[in-house]
Amino acid sequence: MKTGEIYEILNAAAPFCDAEAWDNSGLMLGNLDDEISKIYLSLDVTSELVREAEAGSLFVVHHPLIFSPLKSLDPRLYPANLIYEMIRKNISLIAMHTNFDKHVLNGFVAREILKFEITDEREFLVFMRADLSFEALCADIKRKLGIEHLRAVKTKNFIQNIALCTGSGSELNQSLGVDCFITGDIKYHAALQNLENGVSLIDINHFESERYFGCALAPFLQKSEIEVIISEQKNPFTYY
Repeated sequence: MKTGEIYEILNAAAPFCDAEAWDNSGLMLGNLDDEISKIYLSLDVTSELVREAEAGSLFVVHHPLIFSPLKSLDPRLYPANLIYEMIRKNISLIAMHTNFDKHVLNGFVAREILKFEITDEREFLVFMRADLSFEALCADIKRKLGIEHLRAVKTKNFIQNIALCTGSGSELNQSLGVDCFITGDIKYHAALQNLENGVSLIDINHFESERYFGCALAPFLQKSEIEVIISEQKNPFTYY
């Protein structure tokens, strides 16, 4: 099967034209006429994934390996070391980042993982309904996402309306009209702002909120007639 055929399946699921202008989603390595043997789905390209992957395969990842312009390619350093090895093994690469957030990932996490009632979806945001105390909501999220500790800002004892953005949504926290905003990578000043504005926050971390990328994407590739492997990635952070 050719990379271009897989690209069209991915584009139908989450159109690449809907990626943000600052993003770098799409085909990053290889060409659309490449014949591929297997598809690997992963949150990121890692050295372990490149080492274990079969030659002539295709990586479909969430985070673009090449994001900012590269001024040099030093094979001793990331990401050039991975690019060199992928070229050697004839591995192609497609990234589905902000287009996948908008069309699939946020809704998948809200519906399939957190299992809340979705009331609306707008770009990077999913709006949900809950009837829980703030403490019960935190406990529920910890259990469902497998997170031992949460950073949170509590401004309300009872939560009814929630907004969710997987990954890093700290800049989207203003004027959402909800009781609680759930996202990752919440910055100090956003926490202070929401405390003063009476909006509770729950930081679910970047990795923990997006590690479902492969599970969310795999169903779209069921008719591709090619083996699809979901790569289990480890969080680069260790918590002490």
